[in-house]
Amino acid sequence: MIQEARFSFPTDIRFGPGSRSALRDFAKKLCVVKPLLVTDSGLLDTEAFSLVKKTVEEVWPAGYALFSGVTPNPTDKNVEEAWKAYSQERCDAVIGLGGGSPIDTAKAMRLKAVYPERPFAEISLDSLPERLIPFCAIPTTAGTGSEVGRSSVITVAARGRKIVFGGPSLIADLAILDPELTVGLPPHLTAATGMDVMTHAVESYVSPAFHPMCDAVALEAIRYVRLYLPRAYRDGKDIEARGMMQIAAAMGAVAFQKDLGAAHSMSHALSAAFGVQHGLANAIALPAVIRFNGEENSGIYERVAEALGIKVSSDPATESAEWIERFNRSIGITQKLRDLGVPKEKLPELADAAMEDECHKTNPRPVTRDDMLRLFEAVW
Repeated sequence: MIQEARFSFPTDIRFGPGSRSALRDFAKKLCVVKPLLVTDSGLLDTEAFSLVKKTVEEVWPAGYALFSGVTPNPTDKNVEEAWKAYSQERCDAVIGLGGGSPIDTAKAMRLKAVYPERPFAEISLDSLPERLIPFCAIPTTAGTGSEVGRSSVITVAARGRKIVFGGPSLIADLAILDPELTVGLPPHLTAATGMDVMTHAVESYVSPAFHPMCDAVALEAIRYVRLYLPRAYRDGKDIEARGMMQIAAAMGAVAFQKDLGAAHSMSHALSAAFGVQHGLANAIALPAVIRFNGEENSGIYERVAEALGIKVSSDPATESAEWIERFNRSIGITQKLRDLGVPKEKLPELADAAMEDECHKTNPRPVTRDDMLRLFEAVW
């Protein structure tokens, strides 16, 4: 049966070593006089920050503003503080530099320009203009793909959980994928962010929503992670591997405009409650979710298994889950939730929080609260 659908892949992407120089085009095309550079404090002493800072100073010799107060799981307070810096410095554009947290904060801060007097947590997405203030996203990890996404995931303190703020106008005007900015990423973060890509691609592919273009992109992203993440993990200076993982991250984010699944609901709950790094949480949760979905329909993972390089026999879901567990171990991801300080008695609360998250609603198999608790118990 043919379904009505709407497809859009509009982000302007510059890719390759040294592509940070595209900031000149960003400034010229959008008439940017003074940008706010949004990042986190941990990036300030890195080579990646130095390289981008040098380019920013060359492009805007009259000056720019800096906000480096983004936390690992960005909060509505981070967004409010970034907006305060933007307003006080009279900026006219924003650049998000770092992982998904700074990029999501920069992206979300643009909503405050539409509703400057309204607390961020109360902003409505029902009447956003087609364009927001100019925005350039520069990732220093290969994971979230937030640089090409149309959503921002922010922890709202009053609700005690992560909230997804989304809309077409949140898409970046320019995404710069410069692999030279990722060479300093430590192996454990390279692994965790890379498995975030894998989870995006796998969950979006098996989501029942109709989007054949996303399906094709997701399968190729899976293959890229299989081929290039081990290389990037072993040798951080492998520019080809770093670059192809950046491409895979962007592809994963393009794919998940189709939607995600239960692993992401689990991950969002873990990050909000215990600060577990998002990609690590996804890596831990994904095999259990694949097995759970496969109990009802293993066949939906047949092409996933093929992209993983598996010669499928009779149970592609189980074989894919086992492959991912071996892959996790090969890149140093061996943790269970107990190893991350998550008390077993908190699993029911995590299950409740995960059920409030939207992502599981597009899981290929409906998830009840008891199912969610069983999933958490499986990875504890």
